[in-house]
Amino acid sequence: MTLQAITLSLITSAAGALSSRVDEVNKLNVFPVPDGDTGTNMALTIDAVITAVKALPADADQAALARAITQGSLMGARGNSGVILSQIIRGICEVLGSSDSVDAVTLEHALRKSVSVSFQAVRKPVEGTILTVLRDSSDAATSAIKEGVSFEELADIIVAEAFASVRRTPDLLPVLKENGVVDAGGYGLAILAEGILAAHRCEEVVIPSVDMAEPNLVIEPQDDWDDDEFLYCTEFLLFGDTVDREAVLAFVQEHGGSELVVGDAGQFKVHVHTNDPGTVISFMTSQGEVSDVHVNNMRLQTAQRSADIARDQVESEGAERKDLGVVSVASGDGLKAILTSLGADVVISGGQTMNPSTAEILEAIEKVNSEAVIVLPNNKNIILAAQQAAEHSAIPVRIVPTVSVPQGFTALLELNMDDELDVNAARMSESLQGVRTGEVTLAVKDSSTSGLKIKAGDIIGIADDEIRVQGADVVEVAIELMATMIDDAETVTLLAGEDLTEEQFELLQAESSARFPTVEFEAHRGDQPLYPIIFSVE
Repeated sequence: MTLQAITLSLITSAAGALSSRVDEVNKLNVFPVPDGDTGTNMALTIDAVITAVKALPADADQAALARAITQGSLMGARGNSGVILSQIIRGICEVLGSSDSVDAVTLEHALRKSVSVSFQAVRKPVEGTILTVLRDSSDAATSAIKEGVSFEELADIIVAEAFASVRRTPDLLPVLKENGVVDAGGYGLAILAEGILAAHRCEEVVIPSVDMAEPNLVIEPQDDWDDDEFLYCTEFLLFGDTVDREAVLAFVQEHGGSELVVGDAGQFKVHVHTNDPGTVISFMTSQGEVSDVHVNNMRLQTAQRSADIARDQVESEGAERKDLGVVSVASGDGLKAILTSLGADVVISGGQTMNPSTAEILEAIEKVNSEAVIVLPNNKNIILAAQQAAEHSAIPVRIVPTVSVPQGFTALLELNMDDELDVNAARMSESLQGVRTGEVTLAVKDSSTSGLKIKAGDIIGIADDEIRVQGADVVEVAIELMATMIDDAETVTLLAGEDLTEEQFELLQAESSARFPTVEFEAHRGDQPLYPIIFSVE
């Protein structure tokens, strides 16, 4: 067997181990909003590595494999978890790629290098996360190597310590203990390590228990338009204490493809590509109560996306090269239109449910056709990927660390094409301090935070990163959330999501103006998914 084939076998085993537990890892995210995608992001990152290794010739040497793995993980990295994983891989590959063989000493050295590289990538490392699990495993390896252990013994020690460290994460991060879970990223990393070890020994992957609490429901990311066998992407929530998950799964398997039934405790997210969504929905209403139904025509979506890409390419090729361009990130036609009107040249589709990869951000930077680019991530989970894209861009790129779309709006208002890149980036970054963001969404699992006992299905109001309000009505929760944030603010900008009706939006505007008569309100349709209301307070 060639070195490439052996490497592919190890990585594929790791990917398979993680893939089989993606839902389990996703459910460990403690914030009860529909962006619990740590497992998905890590799995997509590893999938990119597999693609990169498969592209190499069969006789590729260790150095070439290390380069391909590093590049594949970097370009495929999604979300914070994927980006940090790519840096862990990079550190390991820096050592293995310059070695003639892999023995115990080399493996220990690679882990130490991985710790150094990955910690440097995170501005404020937090204990009780994937970085802690990595460092604990590396420390265990360093101690063991001093005892003269063999490679096989060392591998056992590293994997065992990874899972032991995962079990300790709730003791280091109070929010994990409060929610009865272990760290999702650390758990994903330990699973990957076990997958590699099992393949090395030609054994079955066995994931030890980490004694976590019974996981709750979380909504999977939506990334389903790329399918040519079926016409309709159909998604909905299914509620019912007597719902038979296996029966539901069997039915959607029979009537479509790309099926997914996740959740438990009487609350499920169902996803299927099918040519007959009516039959699927009809059956589900016989099993329980259905809500949040989304049926999208994937053929039309694909055609629209292709047309947009072609139009953007023509416009880019025909346009005069600019001194400065802007790349932004958002989901929802309304938000994209507003960002474009304020000066964004390219708006990447993404946000809470699907973080763009480093490669996608880099592609958008290159598409702008300018001498320099400013990137507005508009989500804290995208900032690291944006920074990695900037580091690998052929032109100067600055990241203005916007964590919400309203912050992106404010930053763009400070853009002045007559100023240089760094002057603009500094002014735009400074402007973010005066913007606070409120978000209203549906809790997708039970949770305890900020003294609130939240149940799945509650409407929750989030002030920046803190859940402050819970209730049963979207408009009422939005009003009460504003009351906790407005203080002496002068302006509130309301953005209606795709699930907020015009009647609800008009009611929100009327009641907001009556409750806060000294505040000036602006209202737009953002059409963002999953968040019926987003607003900025300035």
